[in-house]
Order: sequence, then structure tokens, then C-alpha cells
Amino acid sequence: MAPHDAVFEKTISNMQESMARGGKVVLISDARGISAAGQQAWATIEVPETDELIAPLVYSLPMQMLAYHTAVAKGTDVDQPRNLAKSVTVE
Repeated sequence: MAPHDAVFEKTISNMQESMARGGKVVLISDARGISAAGQQAWATIEVPETDELIAPLVYSLPMQMLAYHTAVAKGTDVDQPRNLAKSVTVE
């Protein structure tokens, strides 16, 4: 996730380091972010430009959908997650 904000350049730098080590990057950003760094990414997901205050809400939607579809593609039962009780009760 790389919203076009004050730390955008640092995020893109980290993205480039991951790709230099052979990682595949799915870039989630707004139109300005994708135009600045999207050609390097393996895939891009564009979200609308929004105020920094509500950006976490906007960016969480594609992340949740990506996690859901990845779990389904792997054959994981998304309705019965493993170790849920342990993660809820252990601080």
C-alpha cells in the first residue's frame, strides 16, 4: 500500500528493494502513485484519491478482498480460521 502522502518515496524505495530481491509486488495506490511507480510493480490496484484522514478505510477494502481471494485460491476455509481462539485469548 502506497498512498501518495509524506512517506510515499520511502514506501516506493522499500518496494524497489523487494523487487530487486526477486519479489513480486502488488501496488495499491491512487492514480498519482501508480503513475509514479506502477510500471515497476507486478500488478496494480487503483483506489480513489482521498483525504489522509479516511485513507486507511479506503485502503483496507482492497487488502481485505485480496486476503480473502488468496485464502480461497489456496483452499483455506475462510469461515473456520486456524488458531483463532489462541490469538484472541493470548495477549
